[in-house]
Amino acid sequence: MTHTAPPYSGLSQEQLATLVPELLLSGQMIDRSGMAHLISEFGREVMGAIAIEEWMAASPVYTSRMRSALGIDGDGVEDMFKCLQLDIGAPPQFMDFRFRVDDAHHGSFVLDHCGALLDVEPLGDEYVTTMCHDIEDPTFDATAIATNRRARIRPVHRPPRRPADRTPHCEWTVTIEPDREELPLPPDAETMFGTEAGRLELSPIDASATDGWVDYRGPLVADLQFAEWSRSALVRVAEEVALQHQLLALGFQLSLRRHAENELQVVEICRKQLTGVAGLAADRIRAALDLPADASGLARVLAVHPCFGPAQYTGLTATADDDTVVVRLPRESAAMTDDGWMSIITPDHLEPLQAIATAVSPYLGVEGAHETDGALEIRIVTTDTARKESGEVAIARFSGGASWEFTDRGRSIPITPVGSSA
Repeated sequence: MTHTAPPYSGLSQEQLATLVPELLLSGQMIDRSGMAHLISEFGREVMGAIAIEEWMAASPVYTSRMRSALGIDGDGVEDMFKCLQLDIGAPPQFMDFRFRVDDAHHGSFVLDHCGALLDVEPLGDEYVTTMCHDIEDPTFDATAIATNRRARIRPVHRPPRRPADRTPHCEWTVTIEPDREELPLPPDAETMFGTEAGRLELSPIDASATDGWVDYRGPLVADLQFAEWSRSALVRVAEEVALQHQLLALGFQLSLRRHAENELQVVEICRKQLTGVAGLAADRIRAALDLPADASGLARVLAVHPCFGPAQYTGLTATADDDTVVVRLPRESAAMTDDGWMSIITPDHLEPLQAIATAVSPYLGVEGAHETDGALEIRIVTTDTARKESGEVAIARFSGGASWEFTDRGRSIPITPVGSSA
């Protein structure tokens, strides 16, 4: 029986509450996939420069979008922290932010657990310093200015850790001073605001819904429990988080072009990046939603995969028929106009789709693709031969995020400001 797998809007509230943390974690894994290839081609310093530029390009845009979607309309420390909780740079628990609010303009946070740090520490202090100093300083501020351009995030302590097992992993202060000079919007962020991804309209949230939160206008809470959100709000959050993936990939591509020898090198590195994170995310999504390891399960994974969504951006559909999946990727879409990840999927280069198929079942193989009716149509079939995981996925899998397990932390508990820092 033929059926087209539903996008986020076709999932239940329970499914979405399970999926959203996975989508946030998947976004963090984009760099675990891409940066290894940058190091191989250019070395640590260029890798650091591209990381800085990609996040400074994307984060002000997607943070502004999430603020608008969820009614986070203040300009204080609480509002900034709310945005961090919905940022692919800070997936819950894996990047375990613990917030303190002193007053509207002063606060701090620690990371009780930093999965990114634990991924990088085996590479040595130079790589830790690149991430925790060189990259964090400008990118934290770029994220903050989406809430208030007079905000500054500054370290109290940070890695390399001394002693080696020091906890919490780092601590930062956040201050907003009314007479402080405003930080400018990064030039690449201005470019990103003008992309189709930056301007895209997504599913409206039903403000009258009674099955959970419809916005984040209330108090800042210590741990967002997505089971407490309405289905309508979770659909929008899932779509926005998928779009965060696309914006980060566009920022990566924009920066990479400044360092690459030619366009062919840009495309090759971006394809490896996409292949690695696509396979890793598919593996986790199938397991999280308890989907079958067959053609039906593959179609459902593809329909909610953040690297190929949201549907309003890419137009992707995945239809299962017995042991076959047909994927249609329109060649005219917002994603194709932006010339990002979707533009590197061609009949001769279907590696990201094979990575997803293999993650669902090693017996699912891409048979081929052809252009038809304004779309690239990819056919994936069930075979008798098992395929090995690609090298790109294996590289991304070195991250602790590959095997991370989320835990139930109970109800959302409001964070009460503790007083004035004056």
